[in-house]
Amino acid sequence: MPPRWMTEQAFFVLTALVGQPLHGYSILKAVTELSDGRVKPRVGTLYGVLDRMAAEGAVELDREEVVSGRFRRYYRLTDDGHRLLAREAARQAANARTATERLAGWAAGVGAEPAAGEAV
Repeated sequence: MPPRWMTEQAFFVLTALVGQPLHGYSILKAVTELSDGRVKPRVGTLYGVLDRMAAEGAVELDREEVVSGRFRRYYRLTDDGHRLLAREAARQAANARTATERLAGWAAGVGAEPAAGEAV
């Protein structure tokens, strides 16, 4: 079972952090791109998600730096975070397969004639 904080936003934040540490604005941008614009977290929401994921050990602070007078905090995915994301991706894929199979069965029956005695 995924952690209670595994929202769609959290899923895409973890996905954004695969392979490289990112700072807040870069995470926001990546989440929007990865979700094809469906998920656009606000800054406050992002840091709430990051705090919950850090408390669970899925992400950790990589480094802090000042760039052009602005403070940046970089986060990275932990090994536990990689495993958690892999499990959640597999769970979502299994759910999608189940729904797709059921929809294929429904679609096949849509054009069929009603069975004898079945209401039209």
